Amino acid sequence: MSSTFTFIDLFCGIGGFRLAMESIGGICVFSSDKSRKARETYFSNFHEIPAGNITKIEAEDIPSFDVLCGGFPCQPFSMAGKKRGFEDKRGQMFFEIARIVKHHKPKALFLENVAHLIRHDGERTFRVITETLDGLGYDVHYKVLTASDYGVAQIRKRVYLVCFRKDLQAEFSFPEPTFEDVAVEDFLESIVDESYFLDPDLVTFYKPDIETRTLDTYRLGYVGTPGQGRRVYSAKGVSATFVVSARGPCGGTEAYLVNGRVRRPTPAEAKRIMGFPEEFLFPVTDSKALELLGNSVAVPVLKLIAEQISATGIFEDQEDFTNGQSRSVSLQDRQEAAS
Repeated sequence: MSSTFTFIDLFCGIGGFRLAMESIGGICVFSSDKSRKARETYFSNFHEIPAGNITKIEAEDIPSFDVLCGGFPCQPFSMAGKKRGFEDKRGQMFFEIARIVKHHKPKALFLENVAHLIRHDGERTFRVITETLDGLGYDVHYKVLTASDYGVAQIRKRVYLVCFRKDLQAEFSFPEPTFEDVAVEDFLESIVDESYFLDPDLVTFYKPDIETRTLDTYRLGYVGTPGQGRRVYSAKGVSATFVVSARGPCGGTEAYLVNGRVRRPTPAEAKRIMGFPEEFLFPVTDSKALELLGNSVAVPVLKLIAEQISATGIFEDQEDFTNGQSRSVSLQDRQEAAS
């Protein structure tokens, strides 16, 4: 089900939310991200340069829109970080969302963050967020979803918030799990540069590989010493959650046993695992591309949630902004038109 509507893409990163919202007929009217490399990647794929630091942008300078999308910075709430929450400047970015919502009063909000956000600071942080949204006039729906339950070959457990303006009285439910048979091995390339392979003398296996695929991670050993950035998993399972950065030879993606050798995924493989289209471009180094993917979203999960938002019917009386033209343009079409 698709309807034409407008949305803004805050903390847009490389554009995962945009791919999801365009898939149901959405038209992006504004995007913003502080990261220069993220903006370069966004431009390479959508041919629009996102605005920079959202704290420097007045709410009235943002065009009117129907849906606010945003994967606001998660590091202050992550189990892997220092968990400083609102004491961290990045943790205060939620209030930038609130500032823009207060001015524009959009029909809906679609937000994403780490699952630990719900429990952070004895659940006080999440209570502030939900009470703020309620005070702004929104019904708040939230749920922690595991990406591997929705056709993604990665665990990536995240909390999603979908909020509707109360006067719309929207009836919403999160998508049911699909439990598709996916594994890391489905997304791998046959020829990979030797730089991605790890020294076998440094690898310690504490159990053999599995023969039957599993919709879970299956850890086989480690490189050097145990710990994050040093783990080795089976390619017959799903991947561990990609993270922005991690110390160790395996980095933020960890490593996988592939045809008897241990290696890290390439950016092309990682983007497939995350659900980005084959034609998605990275105008940055491989290491930066993997970092950007670690800071991104599981696109197939967002697409399913977006379909549920559309199914509420809140866009049914919208003006057709496309003037009868196609509501969705693929990345390949957009790239070819700009070349």
